[in-house]
Amino acid sequence: MTKMISNEQISKEYLEFINEKEFPCVVAKAALARNHIKSFISNHMACPASDMSILRFLYGFVDQYRLSSESYHSAAVIFKGPVNTNDEMFDGLLWERLNALSILDKENYAHDSRVDENPEKPNYSYSIKSEAFFVVGLHPGSERRSRRFKYPALIFNPHAEFEKLRKLDRYEKLKGVVRKRDMVFSGSINPMLDDFGNSSEAIQYSGKRHGSEWKCPLAKS
Repeated sequence: MTKMISNEQISKEYLEFINEKEFPCVVAKAALARNHIKSFISNHMACPASDMSILRFLYGFVDQYRLSSESYHSAAVIFKGPVNTNDEMFDGLLWERLNALSILDKENYAHDSRVDENPEKPNYSYSIKSEAFFVVGLHPGSERRSRRFKYPALIFNPHAEFEKLRKLDRYEKLKGVVRKRDMVFSGSINPMLDDFGNSSEAIQYSGKRHGSEWKCPLAKS
């Protein structure tokens, strides 16, 4: 009989993944050190049954984040399946869930006015409760080691925090540190990396390699 893993254990495994010494994202490590990583455990990523629960979790995260005077916050939505993935499969599931959440969110909230709503525009960011997010997808079959977590996951990072780092002249240094660490950790530079404002960040969300002809599957309003 397969042993059932508790939600608490899955959350713990995610924090341990971030806490690995060689893990490249020092921003995620900073959020972990401050106990600013919140997590929600859902079932299969292809199932829409938990969409409202996920949305309520993200709304609660946004409320807490907006009240905090501290930096480095992250919300992790972790799915129990599928665990046999590849980049193609995960990319499809990521946009399926992001589309569904966005449609529900738009019933009550406008897109964050600080970023573009059109996913083909260079200043685009995903938005929940009028708060822009840079989304990072993780899954077991990821080509890149830094995105290879035991379970599929969507990590929501407040876009305003990156803008705050830019204003403090800390963003470029942190970006350089992360990219250098990822080169060591994953063995190569992430080919999909680009800076905000150069091209739509949506192409980076799932971690899948996309060609220049790629069109974001997020439904436009």
